[in-house]
Amino acid sequence: MTNRLVAYQGEPGAYSEIAALRFGDPAPFETFDKAFYAVEHREVSCAVIPIENSLGGSIHHNYDLLMQHPVRIAAETFVKVEHCLLGLPTASVNANGNVLSHPQALSQCRNFFAAHKNLTPEVAYDTAGSAKIIADEGNPAQFAIASKRAGELYGLKVFRENLADEDWNITRFFCITHEEHTSDLDLKNKPDTTRQKTSIVFTLPNEQGSLFRAMATLALRDIDMTKIESRPSRMKAFEYFFYVDFIGHENDPAIHNSLTHLREFATMVKVLGSYGVVE
Repeated sequence: MTNRLVAYQGEPGAYSEIAALRFGDPAPFETFDKAFYAVEHREVSCAVIPIENSLGGSIHHNYDLLMQHPVRIAAETFVKVEHCLLGLPTASVNANGNVLSHPQALSQCRNFFAAHKNLTPEVAYDTAGSAKIIADEGNPAQFAIASKRAGELYGLKVFRENLADEDWNITRFFCITHEEHTSDLDLKNKPDTTRQKTSIVFTLPNEQGSLFRAMATLALRDIDMTKIESRPSRMKAFEYFFYVDFIGHENDPAIHNSLTHLREFATMVKVLGSYGVVE
């Protein structure tokens, strides 16, 4: 690869930027679609995309994009989400005001809003983008929920920390690269390959017991499945893609045999990547 640019969705200070910094030089993009496009057309070395949150669940659109672009998962990383209430230094949390943030961030702070009836949540496109809006508009009646890093970048005061309803607010990110260049990827931090994980996607014939048979290909070989997710295929009504994560590398004998077995009756099987974790 000719660069170490890492695409992410959002503004500087976003949680995605925190993840991107672990892999190389962050490059912000407005949407996930544009970040995937940049990877596909080799404008960047790789991209980090959030795939699930411990409170909010899966980011379904990114599962769809994994199927729509020629990309492969090269690593995963986990970022602890620590929401802060940010505002201008002259603002007051006791006055009436609006709080801007991404809808998922707002939903993760319901207890805070229940205790502060004077503050009204307002949906924005991004956590760090909300902080940027507050700084640009200079309205002391507006606040943002974003990371402490976003507050530092945009010169905002931190009025409250740890706003989330639960402490275990963690987002899982995939580092993706072009499927033809995974072996050439030069990451700032190398993934820990002592305990690898593999992600696959497959489709099944609409037959009785087909999903049971698919799961049996793993269970019969004592392969530890860590996640299963279904998404509409969009090719035919009520047909689905099944996304599965399990422990091990695709070249491990048991997993190789499992995938061979699955391909005997599945209508499509694609390995999205075997990868380690970057701390």
